[in-house]
Amino acid sequence: MKRNYKFIISYDGTKFYGWERQPNKDMTIQGKIESVLTRMVSMSGRPEMENGEIKNVEVIGAGRTDAGVHARAMTANAFMDTDLSESEIQEYMNRFLPEDISINEVKICADRFHSRYNAIGKTYRYTCWYGASKPVFDRKYVTILKNKPDVELMKQAAEHLVGTHDFKSFCGNTRMKKSTVRCVDNIRIEESGNYIRFYYHGNGFLQHMVRILTGTLLEVGYGNIKPEEMVDILEARDRQKAGPTAGPHGLCMMKVDY
Repeated sequence: MKRNYKFIISYDGTKFYGWERQPNKDMTIQGKIESVLTRMVSMSGRPEMENGEIKNVEVIGAGRTDAGVHARAMTANAFMDTDLSESEIQEYMNRFLPEDISINEVKICADRFHSRYNAIGKTYRYTCWYGASKPVFDRKYVTILKNKPDVELMKQAAEHLVGTHDFKSFCGNTRMKKSTVRCVDNIRIEESGNYIRFYYHGNGFLQHMVRILTGTLLEVGYGNIKPEEMVDILEARDRQKAGPTAGPHGLCMMKVDY
């Protein structure tokens, strides 16, 4: 009998083209997981057949992280017919997945559970580093800044971004037809040594939105944009008015709320 399985996944996105399966690109998170699950079900269950061939298991993710972006706790789900227990599925997946993908939890869930549509909130963290030396052991997970930005100015700017707004100015897809209104209920900026970390929590984020928000706040920190200009940038609904898109490697999905 087919059951719906929920997964909590961590991954280092450095070598991958992002979460979403793509034609002619083997290195995607979704593609790797689907490949392992399809093989597992073909050996330990009753795989679906289509035109005489085994049909791939479809894995649905809570989000679609970009190339180079990481995740501490991505949530995903998939329907499968297998005789393996939850712990055996986890063990099998971690045995055959690349070392930069970890399955932290496998649970049978309700058939109606959908990792993307049922999500009510997401937390992202963006990490920056500044200083005379190099963050050798964190280099794949931080964006290196030339100079320290003014954190207090960035915090002032962030206050204007919190709430329900049209974030079209902060959307990487300039041709997007769907609503660009989102609720960002918390932006927190923390300093720790040479690290500056931006935390964003909201009900959903547009393509590249967190990276554009970070790039814009850094422009404020460097004095190129005034904090109060965030209001004008939001109202403009024009991507050209916001700051640059910060690099992918400093971004990490931390948690999905249900």
